[in-house]
Amino acid sequence: MKALLFSKIKEALISVLPVTLIVILLNLTPLVNLTLKEVLIFSVSALFLILGIGLFTLGADIAMTPMGEHVGSGLTKSKNLKLLLTVCFALGVLITVAEPDLTVLADQVGSRLIILFVGLGVGLFLVLSVLKIVLKKDLGGMLVYFYMVLFALALLVATVDAKNFQLLPLSFDSGGVTTGPITVPFIMALGVGIATTIGGRNASENSFGLVAMCSVGPILAVLLLSVVNGGDISAPGIEDYLFAEDLWSAVGHTLLKTTKDVSVALGLVVFFFFVINFIFLKLPKKKLMQISVGAVITYIGLILFLTSVHVGFMPVGFRMGEELAKASPVAITVAGFVLGLVVVLAEPAVHVLNKQVEEITNGNVSKTAMMIALSIGVGLSICLSVIRILFGFSVLYYLIPGYLISLGLSFFVPKIYTAIAFDSGGVASGPLTSTFILPFAIGACVAMNGNILSNAFGIVAMVAMTPLITIQMLGFTAISKKRVGEKLAMKRILDEDDDQIIRFL
Repeated sequence: MKALLFSKIKEALISVLPVTLIVILLNLTPLVNLTLKEVLIFSVSALFLILGIGLFTLGADIAMTPMGEHVGSGLTKSKNLKLLLTVCFALGVLITVAEPDLTVLADQVGSRLIILFVGLGVGLFLVLSVLKIVLKKDLGGMLVYFYMVLFALALLVATVDAKNFQLLPLSFDSGGVTTGPITVPFIMALGVGIATTIGGRNASENSFGLVAMCSVGPILAVLLLSVVNGGDISAPGIEDYLFAEDLWSAVGHTLLKTTKDVSVALGLVVFFFFVINFIFLKLPKKKLMQISVGAVITYIGLILFLTSVHVGFMPVGFRMGEELAKASPVAITVAGFVLGLVVVLAEPAVHVLNKQVEEITNGNVSKTAMMIALSIGVGLSICLSVIRILFGFSVLYYLIPGYLISLGLSFFVPKIYTAIAFDSGGVASGPLTSTFILPFAIGACVAMNGNILSNAFGIVAMVAMTPLITIQMLGFTAISKKRVGEKLAMKRILDEDDDQIIRFL
């Protein structure tokens, strides 16, 4: 256990160090001017962030992933489809309502009703995802259909009311924020458990896509909420992003709130799992003890992670965005791209995804290739989002062409790359995006006197979209190389045959 924890902390150190160094180096330039106290708070937060990510990924391996796999495989073996779908709907709602990322977003716009609507959206689309696995339906076709419905509804909302139009970015952000550190390991493992039990030639390919589908439901739900109750959604106050004058009071308040949120989040998931185990699964006590220990480790890791990003990373992100925007449009655009390249490394759920992808594809899609594709995608998304803040145009000018390209690529690349890509989009937009990159965008928007709801929000949606293109391009490149290799091998065989015929003659 100690060796494994050390390995996880080492991985977390490598992940968090780049973004920490970039912030510190930028502070040494005239572009950003943090005080010594602020730099120290950020640096200490980074240390706790490393420990938090290490504990979380260890706990996810021991508890969250096995829980999802056991629920998926155990209920599938019962051959009771109604039971499986009912449990999945309840799990989707409970996990989402308890997701800390979603709470952060809801607090920033002052509407807790978002949490309920998003929970129902995820529950419904998790049921559709399970049906996709059971009936072995094509993920690409389902995604094309639902995104067409999604954009049709978005355009309808945009034309009905100007206030609803400025809430569109928030709607698309909700899809990325929902798939956070608690949701991703459990839902991905649930898909693996169901697909493996059902079996078939493409079981590994069929297991992906749950996160992708569960990212659509929240967008539709918040679009509907913006029509029904848009007046209760407001831009966040700037004071929420400033360094607290009384540090210890702020740390205590944040730690208490985070502990409460994570207790509810993990408590609901673990309680529901033990109820299902008592009624249906009946796992041995040794396995239950292992899962319990893993849940405690996950609990501690998440508290450390979320407290660190709230205390140290959110204020720094806001200050950097504000000061870089005042300094130079070029500076903030370049800084946005560089931050995007490295910030995805520190997202805890990304490591869970990459590990599962490498295992399920038997190394055909490596963790390194996945991370490079994700980094480039997130870097581009933040760079493009900064350009949108500078010029003040709608996020739909990016999202509609972007999703058309990504859905179009799904017809030309192996299906497993499409499933992985759409899952990756939801995973990349995790807690560090909502507590560091979103404040970065809000700071830039404030410096340029822009509309926060219309211009700053939408950056999470961009982070969720661009990996869809970059990872499918990774698949397109891989299949192109394979075809070229096969042609070269065939050419060599034909050349050798020709040489033998000439020698024979």
